[in-house]
Amino acid sequence: MSDDMKFHSTTIIAVRKDGKVAMAGDGQVTFGNTVMKNNARKIRRLHENKVLCGFAGASADALTLFDRFEVKLKEYSGDLMRAAVELTKEWRMDRALRRLDAILLVADISKTFLISGSGDVIEPANDAIAIGSGGNYAYAAALAYLDGSNFTAPEIAERSLKVAGDICIYTNMHIMLEELG
Repeated sequence: MSDDMKFHSTTIIAVRKDGKVAMAGDGQVTFGNTVMKNNARKIRRLHENKVLCGFAGASADALTLFDRFEVKLKEYSGDLMRAAVELTKEWRMDRALRRLDAILLVADISKTFLISGSGDVIEPANDAIAIGSGGNYAYAAALAYLDGSNFTAPEIAERSLKVAGDICIYTNMHIMLEELG
């Protein structure tokens, strides 16, 4: 498939501040030069609403990973780090899972991780992390807001996503926001 006929999506950001964590994502799914959907839901609450999970990449692949991650959370009694590491191991070792094309951001009240199929389980060094087409724009904006504003975690997540939406053609302003804490 040529680059101009690929699905492009999304921007997801997680921000921590003052004992709260917020995760926000836009709703745009683009195929080539066409917006196929503008209100896709790319963030879910898992494990009795105690874990936030967002994705960038192929939707069906991400939904498969959401299900697998939920199983790992139950298996490890909600231990986010252990569930993330075990999902990543399974993702790399299982032949069918290895082909999944998505990246996950997961967060509970105390930790945030980026999980990828290449074996990454990354805890951010700062209080923000973002993935997807507009991820770098949202991340930069979040760092600036964290350093120089009194905004709350949800306000920073939403404002940062709006910055990404103003710059990245694969990110829109239909923002879904979830918060813990």
